[in-house]
Amino acid sequence: MKSTSGICQPDSMPVANIYLESLGVPPLSGHARNIVGLSQEATCYISATYFREADPFADFVVHEAAHVFHNCRRSKAGLGEHRHSDYLLDIDYSMRETFAWACETWSRISSLATSSSERKALLSKHAEQAPPADDRVDHDEYLDILSDAARVRNGWQRILTRCAPTRRHKG
Repeated sequence: MKSTSGICQPDSMPVANIYLESLGVPPLSGHARNIVGLSQEATCYISATYFREADPFADFVVHEAAHVFHNCRRSKAGLGEHRHSDYLLDIDYSMRETFAWACETWSRISSLATSSSERKALLSKHAEQAPPADDRVDHDEYLDILSDAARVRNGWQRILTRCAPTRRHKG
């Protein structure tokens, strides 16, 4: 990260690569990943490619916004301390991508469905497609989290609970 006037700014290369790839131009770096969004702390970048996406379960804006919840500290958002986490939401580090993918898909399912049976039907349709192309996501667990969310009225809360760190109690 580069610092300008004491404010953290994202390195310009990933943001530039998102833009260049959306234009069909080769990225600046040979190490660039073909991504359509990036979030750093409380700032999200979304490629113009997002607006050409045909997948009915894709919502890159929600995906990147979900990352803000575990990237942004409560104090940066003007919130007080919380005993379990310094971040807006307490997401297990290993579950960060799973959380973002589940939020993305759940956003679409919950906006398209009006009942539990419709949510389950949409989830079945989604499960027939290719899983998220992300090796940081356990695809079976991802679908299980979404299935769990589809069974309840507040699926968002279920996703959060399933992606939170497990608490160890002193015994």
